[in-house]
Amino acid sequence: MAFRKKSPRNPPVLSHEFILQNHADLVACVGMFFVLGLMFEGAAEASIVFITLQHSVTFPAAEEPATDLKVLYHYGIRDLATVFFYMLVAIIIHATLQEYVLDKINRRMQFPKAKQSRFNESGQLSAFYLVSCIWGTFILISENCLSDPTLLWEAHYHNVMTFQMKFFYISQLAYWFHAFPELYFQRTKKQDIPRQLVYIGLHLFHIAGAYLLYLNHLGLVLLMMHYFVELLSHICDLFYFSDEKYQKDISLWAIVFILGRLVTLIVSVLAVGFHLAGGQNRNPDAVTGNVNVLAAKIAVLSSSCTIQAYITWNLFNVQLQRWMEEDATLQAPSVKKKRTKGNSSFPIRGSLRIKLSVLVLQTKDRRAMPGKAFFSILSALRDILTCSWSSEEWSKLKT
Repeated sequence: MAFRKKSPRNPPVLSHEFILQNHADLVACVGMFFVLGLMFEGAAEASIVFITLQHSVTFPAAEEPATDLKVLYHYGIRDLATVFFYMLVAIIIHATLQEYVLDKINRRMQFPKAKQSRFNESGQLSAFYLVSCIWGTFILISENCLSDPTLLWEAHYHNVMTFQMKFFYISQLAYWFHAFPELYFQRTKKQDIPRQLVYIGLHLFHIAGAYLLYLNHLGLVLLMMHYFVELLSHICDLFYFSDEKYQKDISLWAIVFILGRLVTLIVSVLAVGFHLAGGQNRNPDAVTGNVNVLAAKIAVLSSSCTIQAYITWNLFNVQLQRWMEEDATLQAPSVKKKRTKGNSSFPIRGSLRIKLSVLVLQTKDRRAMPGKAFFSILSALRDILTCSWSSEEWSKLKT
């Protein structure tokens, strides 16, 4: 294979810009060390810890002859090595999706820089949520959680999990841990970093909590409902970036969002209540799954309610900010007209007509969002109350 000639635009090796441009290749080289380690006898045992699931136990298979054994898993310290390896895999997949899909769409649609970061974020999360929803639904069906809801708080083995359940949680933890270095690789703006850290931290906290407390089925059901609502949210954002007229159809998603939050709270209360209703254990031990104490009830329910309240509040803030930006965009032409020289009554009359025309159009359009109409009404009333027109100007306005 012929090497490409070094162009003057190529950054120096191991420089800041070089790492940002080639971070996927560098991470792939690190991951290959663990894969190549399987080929050598001395390094195979260490490589297996990173690649395969650890802490397996065997149990007699249900409804099978006594000679058959079923391999189940619990968690342990070696899971950190497995999470690290699949975090590297997540970084490679992230870069591949960005380069071969999202960057091509950005070049074709010619988004401004302000929208590119938001489009990339929505595109990456949409792909992740879609895959997670399909994968999680398959696990729920295969383990009969949909046909037998009692499995959310009852299980034959309360302190172990199946292979597919553990691999799902390991993959989820690996993905959200990979989001931390991606803040650096994707050149995230400083003002957006606190919001991203809170968003990532909340997901890690609740996923790790369900994993460590062996609330596997309950955590999976709640994740599927949360991911489905988030998937609809980012799909709506992608359509909005392609054409702003799709913003009017966001009311249907808002209804789904509110219903998703309510169903999540109901399932959390019922499942945790039934799971911990068998009596209070005096000696809690998270390693053996013995968390049936009042403190566990309060911690699980309060964390579930807190994240639902935070997500709902964050949604309202984002939508209010978007409506105010759109209202400011509508006011921009009228402000320019007021600053023009000449007859002062014409700019005032033109500004008022623009305000009233926008107000009438949004009032007639039943699909328009109530918040946008509300801000338009306030803006029109503000212009009317803050301006004093003479009788001559009112007569001109009537014409």
